[in-house]
Order: sequence, then C-alpha cells, then structure tokens
Amino acid sequence: MAEDIIIELVNVHKAFGSKKVLRGVDLKIRRGESMVIIGGSGSGKSVTIKHMIGLLMPDSGHVYVDGQDVTRMDERELNQMRRKFGMLFQGGAMFDSLTVGENVGFALKEHTNLAKSEIEKIVKSKLEMVGLEGTENLKPAELSGGMLKRAGLARAIAMDPEIILYDEPTTGLDPIMCDQINALIASMQDKVGATAVTITHDMVSTNRIADRIAMLYQGEFVAVGTPDEVFNNTREEVAEFCYVGKVIRQTEGLTGR
Repeated sequence: MAEDIIIELVNVHKAFGSKKVLRGVDLKIRRGESMVIIGGSGSGKSVTIKHMIGLLMPDSGHVYVDGQDVTRMDERELNQMRRKFGMLFQGGAMFDSLTVGENVGFALKEHTNLAKSEIEKIVKSKLEMVGLEGTENLKPAELSGGMLKRAGLARAIAMDPEIILYDEPTTGLDPIMCDQINALIASMQDKVGATAVTITHDMVSTNRIADRIAMLYQGEFVAVGTPDEVFNNTREEVAEFCYVGKVIRQTEGLTGR
C-alpha cells in the first residue's frame, strides 16, 4: 500500500546571492503525522517551511502539496493552496490593535462568507480548545507569553487546516509553559487530525511531539526517521546535535513515537 504523502520536497535548491541555503533537499511528510525539523541556526529550517507554503520558490526542484506542484502555481492557485495551512509564528504575530477574538477570527472574516455570529461561535470553540475560554475581548498586550502562543494556535486552527506549521513554538517560554505548549501541539493531532510540521532546536519538545524527525545540516537532510532512529544515528554531526535529545529519551523512557 502506497504511503499517503501530503508534502514532498524533491531536489530543492535555494540560494540567496552567493549563499547556498538548501542543497538538493528531499523530504516526504505523511498525512496526519507530526514531523519535526531540527538543525542549527542557519541550517535552512525556516527556508524549508517557507517553500512548503509557497512563500519562497526553489531555484530548482519541486514542492508538492497534496500531489499538486506548488512551483507551477499562479498567485490565485497559491492562495487557494495556502488555505490548507495554519501557522503558529515564533512570536505569536498577533495584531495589537485587535482583540484576541478578532485575531482568531481574522481569516474567517477575510476569506469566508460566514455570518458574524458563526465566526464568533468558531472563535469561542477554538479558544476553548487551547484553554483560553473567556479571553475574546482581551487585547494581546494583556496576555502572558504562553497565552499569546495559545492564542496564536487558536488562530492557526480557526479554518480547520489540513497542515499546521509550528515555527519554534517553545522559544522564550519557561519549562512549565513549554510542557503545556508541547501537550497542546500533541493534542491537536487528536482534536483536529492535522498534519504537523514543527521547526525547533528544542530537544525536549522534539521528544514530546515527534512521530518522525528530519535533521538539516549545511542545507541537506542528513537524517530522517523516528526519534529512536535519529537519536541513535552514528553520523558525527547528527550524534553531536542530538546527544541531549538521546539522553532525555533514555532518562524518561520515551519510546514508540
């Protein structure tokens, strides 16, 4: 039985001026899985997910979403394809002038013909899913860092996306809040059934949420597999980067994700 692939990168190259960022990247992401992309600063993680959503186009190679070649799409087709995605940005990226409820319902207001009452109902439901019930009328400035991340997640899932992209979701949070965000990301798989793609260098988070891991090194994926497979990879740069993750895994007895 063939794999159900929702995102595929095929021999993707990308350079900015003389700096080569992606050097022939290949990656398949299965529908419904939680894929975590790891790697050091400047390894190409953010550039990779921007290709997935069509915010960047490769210099050569192809990107497929649901079997459709993103590199051949016009602007109208790209906008339609992007509706499959929700994205949790690193800083939350909320509109300061809008309330939390207005932020969460923004895409629904802009891209659907739903009545105001229907949008409000969806917003309430999504905020409840992330543990922020009753915050609709607050402004982003009134939320803590962890609450902002959760509000951003509510906005990311407002239109029931097939794919959720998480950009360094635990950066800047204390360990307790990191655990809450990791638990939320894991629960989204059950609650909305979306495919998750997370970029991070947080090994605790990687252990908590990954079904599979892909490691970028100098613009190439040098290891792709289950957490056990990647953390036990003997290639020097993989073993060095993943040492902490392997120790966490052994200490906490994590297996099977």
